[in-house]
Amino acid sequence: MKIKTKKPSKQRKLLFNALHHVRGKIMAAPLSEDLRREHGCRSLPIRSGDTVRILRGDYKDYEGKVTRVDRKKYRVYVDGVTREKADGTTIPVPIHHSKVEIIKLNMDDKWRKKMLERKSLEKQKEAEE
Repeated sequence: MKIKTKKPSKQRKLLFNALHHVRGKIMAAPLSEDLRREHGCRSLPIRSGDTVRILRGDYKDYEGKVTRVDRKKYRVYVDGVTREKADGTTIPVPIHHSKVEIIKLNMDDKWRKKMLERKSLEKQKEAEE
């Protein structure tokens, strides 16, 4: 998903006024090296059920399953990444989608399988040319 302007203020406006289905495409994360070679693409939109590795912040190098994707706030919730509040309750910590790397894909969805097959076919055609 490309934003069609170079002005930072307009980019910010388009990002925060984006439609729900467009936000899903914006919330893509890079794939690990193994997955890149296997599927022939660099990044994919994050979905719940994917296993990710956190690359930045307090939880760096932590690996866990995505439990929730919050498209409104552009955040991902990973299983096991929690913080304890002052009253003793634990809450999940939101993580920005650009700070994670997908290490295992959730292939339960037939639409995702079709998309990956389509992308790999496109790469093969480009390589032949």
